[in-house]
Amino acid sequence: MTAVATEPAEPAEPSGSAHSAVPVQPTVPAVPGAAAALDVPAVTAAPGAAPVPVRVPGPAGRGRLVLGRLLAARWAVAGTVVVLLLFALAFGGQYLTPWDYATPDYTALRQPPSGTHWFGTNGVGQDVFAQTVRGLQKSLVIGLLVALFSTVLASLVGACAGYFGGWTDRLLMFLVDLMLVFPSFLIITIISPRLKGTGWLAFVLLLALFNWMITARVVRSMTISLREREFVRAARFMGVRPMRIITRHILPNVASFLIIDATIAVGGAVMSETALSYFGFGVKAPDVSLGTLLAAGTGDAPVFPWLFYFAAGLLVLFVLAVNLIGDGLRDALDPTAEVARTPRRTRRTRRKRGRT
Repeated sequence: MTAVATEPAEPAEPSGSAHSAVPVQPTVPAVPGAAAALDVPAVTAAPGAAPVPVRVPGPAGRGRLVLGRLLAARWAVAGTVVVLLLFALAFGGQYLTPWDYATPDYTALRQPPSGTHWFGTNGVGQDVFAQTVRGLQKSLVIGLLVALFSTVLASLVGACAGYFGGWTDRLLMFLVDLMLVFPSFLIITIISPRLKGTGWLAFVLLLALFNWMITARVVRSMTISLREREFVRAARFMGVRPMRIITRHILPNVASFLIIDATIAVGGAVMSETALSYFGFGVKAPDVSLGTLLAAGTGDAPVFPWLFYFAAGLLVLFVLAVNLIGDGLRDALDPTAEVARTPRRTRRTRRKRGRT
């Protein structure tokens, strides 16, 4: 018997629609946690089906992100509502009453709050509500202007000192240190009586002159770190003028700090104006402010409390609301604030899941 050599037969390909070749779709490398981070549901294509396009939303703008964080801070929203209501009262409250803040009602002397005089009257018959509204308006205007002027001055001095360096930095920081050494309250009390004929705008400039030094130091330190960044160096090599670099590249990058500082400075300026007016060095008669109202009603507060506590309550409410807004802005503009709030949200989510 002779052995016949046979070639090994190739395995037959399976036939039928159930065993037909399935085209392999190209796969995209998966990034762990990408779908959860982008809030996009995971989509799995069926075998043989066309790939499903998934639209990934782009990153939210900084303004929208900051606004979302600010709205998430309930206390900051409450403070904003209170400040807006106080501004509406200060500039619109005079139209709610027929009485003028300087017009006396000789038939109602030191009368308690009533339907005719909502906050009562003082010793000469002047309407306390009209005076409180006028005093709140004056204090808010002074606080806003002082915060605006001091923030602008601090940003320019600090940015110039940090960007130019050298003798410019030394001279400007020497001026800052010199201003910090001077007792501002004492100097204002000495100069203020000599500004009687100049009006309250001179008082605003005097307050702003002693309210910018700390902010300028912080802006200087931030500018020193920003002047070595690539976009600032590129602008310098392109021949852009230094002041244009400061206004177009440096200051916008420290705007977050300036916004927070200016917000808190409004409350501080109102407190400073109130303190100086309380001692007779601020707003002069016949005009009124919260400080002059507090000074006039201090002696009569135990017997006639409406002369003191309405103005004091509005002052405390405004300063508290401004501080809440400042804290909310700091958390909203700080990129690390979201990390600090994550554990609280996680615990809240776990509690809800445990209840269900």
